[in-house]
Amino acid sequence: MDTTPATSTVRPSEGGGLDGHRGSATAVVAVPRTDTVRTPTLEETRADQEVPREVVRRGGFTQAETDFTRALHLAQSVPDARKAVVEQGRALWRRAVDRAQGRVVEGDLPAEDDRPLYWTRLQMTKALRIWQPGFALEDAERVRLLTRLEAASRGHDSLGGRVKAGTKRVVITGFDPFMLDRSVLGENGDIRHSNPSGAIALALDGAVLETAAGPARVESVTFPLRWAQFADGIVERTLAPHFGPDSGRVDLFMTVSQGRPGLFDLEHFNGAWRGLLWDNNNERAPGPAPIPHGVPTVMPQPQWTVTTLPVGALHDMSASPFPVRDHTEVVEWDAAGRYQKRENGPTEGSLAVEGGGGDYLSNEIAYRGTLLRDACNLHVPGGHVHTPVLGFAEDNTNPTSGRLTDEHMEKQRRDIIGQFRHLLITALETAGQPAHQAS
Repeated sequence: MDTTPATSTVRPSEGGGLDGHRGSATAVVAVPRTDTVRTPTLEETRADQEVPREVVRRGGFTQAETDFTRALHLAQSVPDARKAVVEQGRALWRRAVDRAQGRVVEGDLPAEDDRPLYWTRLQMTKALRIWQPGFALEDAERVRLLTRLEAASRGHDSLGGRVKAGTKRVVITGFDPFMLDRSVLGENGDIRHSNPSGAIALALDGAVLETAAGPARVESVTFPLRWAQFADGIVERTLAPHFGPDSGRVDLFMTVSQGRPGLFDLEHFNGAWRGLLWDNNNERAPGPAPIPHGVPTVMPQPQWTVTTLPVGALHDMSASPFPVRDHTEVVEWDAAGRYQKRENGPTEGSLAVEGGGGDYLSNEIAYRGTLLRDACNLHVPGGHVHTPVLGFAEDNTNPTSGRLTDEHMEKQRRDIIGQFRHLLITALETAGQPAHQAS
């Protein structure tokens, strides 16, 4: 695997934070890159460690990996392989959703746990990457198979199901677990991490919510924590068919990720800048958020986008168990070239340094989702929600000797899912209310 550093000149940023939203000042960043699709990625090799294997086993997903490997070996042609990859990927997603919603729960991990899906998918993509079929398989075709497997196992190609007349369509997105590697993150890295946004996606996919404004059907997808795939347009290509003007257009969307301890943040402003935090492949890609060719966008590319969620109705600092805040802070280079933190949003003509959600992939999915909304002239509520951090109990913080799960973590996850569901219903019931914009 070629890991020759590529260098990028970046603007300096200031501050520091456990979630990686703020990086230290720097001028040059080394970006590892890989040049072969037949070599397992760093993220995939991580799946071979003891903890991921235990997650898969205790989540009841061992058979999924076995079934996938068998299906590959039975394939006699590229079309056979395509069919196997899509069928097995969709089966993995359905298995994870069924487990999260209590229909089929195998193993002793809680039903809501998002980690079995994540680690099983990595085992499957690794198997596909190193597979040596008995027929010719060009690298370009292997890349397409990997892309199909990702899409199928993340719910991307099952979006857009029919809904009954009078039922609204809602799309929510979640993320994979992240901050897994102590070698680059120090004490903040823990391979046991779960991501509540992924758990939310699994818990609500296909659910029909009864609200005062009528029923609404939720459709969920998850996204990887990888800069490269965001640059390739994975967000836009997944969501654009459902943001367009046809009859399947969504009525509300929320992108979701894990944020800070102890509260929900409704991210008011999103910035067009990538910071310095490592992704799940231990890669960095600082600079302007690149918009790929061939997707709807706004030209010239704006520095900032704004939520259209009814944050005035959702904001509740007395909410239980977690306060809900309309988060309007940003960091910018103003029109005069001054670096400044602003509590009430960006100033005219400024360059983005950090959106409300920082400068990591959570801010980027918020930016991409709302930019796509504007490009598609989609006049519906949409924006980003940061959940509270999902942490372990005080006696279970050591990833080397700690337990895979504990009661504190499990209760937090259930509470976050339950409160998000309430926020979603409230947003649907108050969707006519404009977002409050601070000045």
